[in-house]
Amino acid sequence: MNKSQKLFGVSMLALAISGCAVTSQPIERSVSEQRALSDLQSMFEGQEPLSGALTLHEAMARAVKYNLEARLKVMEEALAKRQVDLATFDMLPRMAASAGYAGRSNVSASSSQSIDTGTQSLEPSTSQDRDREVADLTMVWNVLDFGVSYVSAKQQADQRLIVQERRRKVIHTIIQDVRSAYWRAVAADRLLGKIDTLMTRVGQARSDSRSMSEQRIGDPIQALGYQRALIEATRQLEQQRRALSLAKTELATLINLPPGTPLSLAATGGYQVPELRMELASLEQQALTNRPELREQDYQTRISAAETRKAMLRLLPGLEFSAGGHYDSNSFLINQSWADYGVKVTWNLFSVISAPAAIDVAKAGEEVATARRQAMSMAVLAQLYVANANFNEARRQFQTSQELAGLDSQIVEQLRNRHQAQGIGELELIQGELNALQADLRRDLSYAEMRNAYGQLFSSVGMDPLPSQLPSTELSVIAQALATSETRWQEGNLAPIE
Repeated sequence: MNKSQKLFGVSMLALAISGCAVTSQPIERSVSEQRALSDLQSMFEGQEPLSGALTLHEAMARAVKYNLEARLKVMEEALAKRQVDLATFDMLPRMAASAGYAGRSNVSASSSQSIDTGTQSLEPSTSQDRDREVADLTMVWNVLDFGVSYVSAKQQADQRLIVQERRRKVIHTIIQDVRSAYWRAVAADRLLGKIDTLMTRVGQARSDSRSMSEQRIGDPIQALGYQRALIEATRQLEQQRRALSLAKTELATLINLPPGTPLSLAATGGYQVPELRMELASLEQQALTNRPELREQDYQTRISAAETRKAMLRLLPGLEFSAGGHYDSNSFLINQSWADYGVKVTWNLFSVISAPAAIDVAKAGEEVATARRQAMSMAVLAQLYVANANFNEARRQFQTSQELAGLDSQIVEQLRNRHQAQGIGELELIQGELNALQADLRRDLSYAEMRNAYGQLFSSVGMDPLPSQLPSTELSVIAQALATSETRWQEGNLAPIE
């Protein structure tokens, strides 16, 4: 090969390598902007508009129907169903079809040689056309492959059921989050107006005190101490306001309301203290039966057992049936189309050596799944007892906070009377009102915590707040089903709703 040929070869090789290089262009800003507009539209489209004040169960219904995380779990469940449908096709026989054109540059010819004399015994001849058309349709069915595919399809069906249990868990979590955010938002509705009013009064008092200091009226040290006390009161009010101001935003996010949507909550009549009307032993049994995490482990155990069966099946020889139709346009053939069929036994002898280890691994997987389920059962029981203790403590704290709020309300009423009679100054009245407001805040937040702890009890039991089937997916129907479930639980009825 001369120098120019080598150079040409190297150039062609470099060109081929550069042609295989992969580059990626950054996404243009206009594409991201279009994607953002599309997402904003799709995230909130098709939602029923708010009508009037939002009740707790309406908020839960909106979260169940519109929350994006819940939507994702619905899509995952649909995907799992399609994967089950796809897995069933693996049980079908393999069928291969081919058709094409075959040709060669010269004649496919051959001759024969005598094995005795080594001389040519047949002049060169051919039995095949240089150009021909061929077609095949062949079906092969292996009984062993069918058995393994059947077990795999059952495993995929269990994976779909696992996705359903994870969706149940998401629904439980979302409803519990909505319950917590709703009661804190109710506390915000009750108290933010009072906080703003008191902050306005404190601001006016600070302004008056500064004016008196500038005019040098009264003792400067006393005036500065008065202003410091007012600033401290302002700081406390700002902290309280901050704790409450985000509650509605969190609730709006959970129910997938567009940002900035006005949200009013239904007024609640008083403070109702729920009661637990069932034995803890009954709740234990329900928790070990219903919790999505434990049911998921049940399916995982079944999948592990199926893996053991698959390992045992692979020990067996395979029985393979085949049948096919063929066509060849070769003019030398007497029969240009024909069918064939056959039965054969296949057996990978090395599987006999590796199968015991595979079976041991599969059985170990079963044991791990069982141990994991038992450990999770213990964690579930611990969560139940913690939830029960939290509810009892939250109920006691609420009762204490309610008594304290009542006393502070009486005290501030007496302070107002004395202030009107000019028996005390503005600062003392503001401090009394601040104490009363803080007591109201503690009472409402402890009430929200008590309601949350009560709901957490049933969430730790794994009770489904919705029946398996609803007559429709309208918000009013979902909200009514949620309210019915909660009423049944409060009555001590834990039977599942059909």
